[in-house]
Amino acid sequence: MSLETLLVPFQFPFMQNAFLIGLLVAVPTALLSCFLVLKGWALMGDAVSHAVLPGIVLASLLGLPLIAGAFVAGMACATAIGWLDENSRIKRDTLTGVVFSGLFALGLLLYRFADPSQHLDHILFGNMLGVGRPDLWTAGLIGGGVTLALLVSWRDLLLHAFDPAQARASGLRVGLLHYGLLTVLSLTVIATLSATGLILAVGLLIAPGAIAFLLTRRFSAMLIVAVLVCAGAMTLGTWLSFHLDSAPAPTIILVLTGVFLLAFATRLWRNHKVESKELPKST
Repeated sequence: MSLETLLVPFQFPFMQNAFLIGLLVAVPTALLSCFLVLKGWALMGDAVSHAVLPGIVLASLLGLPLIAGAFVAGMACATAIGWLDENSRIKRDTLTGVVFSGLFALGLLLYRFADPSQHLDHILFGNMLGVGRPDLWTAGLIGGGVTLALLVSWRDLLLHAFDPAQARASGLRVGLLHYGLLTVLSLTVIATLSATGLILAVGLLIAPGAIAFLLTRRFSAMLIVAVLVCAGAMTLGTWLSFHLDSAPAPTIILVLTGVFLLAFATRLWRNHKVESKELPKST
């Protein structure tokens, strides 16, 4: 394949926008995925991603901005799960599954009453090839704010993820960190709406952190590796989708899945080498 063929996708304005929004979304989702993986909130990311649908549909029916409806619905889902977790003997993962499946079903039910001209399908499945300047500004502003918030408070969030009791004893405002992280999660989902859509957003919120967790030993390195992996997968997946004539969002997720499998195999190989060195030699 010639260099000219490799660079063809970068010559089209719609592909340039797709590459750009992918990079804008990659940084906040990658950073947040590290905290979700360490805190065991992978299902929470899935829940918020799906639960914003009824808010989006209601906002469309009422003529309000879609991102406003998405944010309110996402926060309502996260708050409901937190309240039920504190006032019920049922485990968090069970509560999360019940709440997000119910809200997602409500969104699908309301969707049949929506104005067909709104074309809400791209909210579910993403529309990277159709993003415009407003989408880029939305992703950039929200993504920049989320990135700044996570980088400023990453040490406090790390302590809260590992040991909430110690974080409280250290004088940290645990409640603020908890709901702050939920707020950041809802905002990040909104930033990904134009890129991967709701259904595939969970891949961006889990895979980069999981890959970095397998490849690194320090959290600071984990953050850097997650961002590099996510940005690389965004770029490669978008480029491949052009040549394969496929949708960018699922192609990106498949690239991330492939990288995860490679990272997992690498981790197994490293563990095997360490175990082989530790075995006593036979005399």
